[in-house]
Amino acid sequence: MSERMSVIQGDITRVEVDVIVNAANSSLMGGGGVDGAIHRAAGPAILEACKVIVRQQGECAPGHAVITEAGNIPVKAVIHAVGPVWQGGEKHEAQLLEQTYRNCLDLAAANGYRTIAFPAISTGAYGYPKDEAAKIAIDTVYRYIGLRPLPEQVIFVCFDDENTQIYQQLLAQL
Repeated sequence: MSERMSVIQGDITRVEVDVIVNAANSSLMGGGGVDGAIHRAAGPAILEACKVIVRQQGECAPGHAVITEAGNIPVKAVIHAVGPVWQGGEKHEAQLLEQTYRNCLDLAAANGYRTIAFPAISTGAYGYPKDEAAKIAIDTVYRYIGLRPLPEQVIFVCFDDENTQIYQQLLAQL
């Protein structure tokens, strides 16, 4: 299964995959970090799609994910995932983060997407410890793809050296 997962360092909006995951906030209206970068790269279409979702169902709770068009990003879709804010680990953050990754994988598989790229969800402004978040991400994806044919390939796209090294070390242990 580990051959179905890889890590790269770079810009998630430039990765050649079917679908990318946005580490979104509950409002889905864009923000900083990965979220801001995806909204800037996608252009106004993605914000309009997010507004429609919020009008239909309200804000997106931590652990949940929704899918939209990709605007100007050359992928088939963007999955907007809301990870938990780190509160010391006593507020079910680990379970919520695992649920976030599973919901993204479910959306990708349900739409027939073969390849997906994830950022390090919740590790930026949400303050989740990078090593713990990476372990949850890799363990969750590894278990998921071990039981299902889709997605065929999962790429973890890290923005910084620290996350890249953490993911590389964890993947090497599989």
